[in-house]
Amino acid sequence: MSKSAMIRARIEPDVKEHAEAIFRKLGLNATDAITLFYKQVGLCNGLPFDVRIPNEETLKAFKDTDKGVGLTHYDSMEEMFDDLDAD
Repeated sequence: MSKSAMIRARIEPDVKEHAEAIFRKLGLNATDAITLFYKQVGLCNGLPFDVRIPNEETLKAFKDTDKGVGLTHYDSMEEMFDDLDAD
């Protein structure tokens, strides 16, 4: 079957550039990636990943992190992993 249907979409340039850099590492171009996505939608009969409306707890966590509330900072990954192991 020939590829003749067109898709046009507007997207933020940085989102596009980041995604296309990942596609290149995977040996894909944007057309290949969109085709894969559409095929997965067909196979799944819906989106091929969960899409959920955040609950109140998640929304509060988003707001808190945007404000810098309750964040833990580390000077190194080693320090972070040491802290995680302590729990």
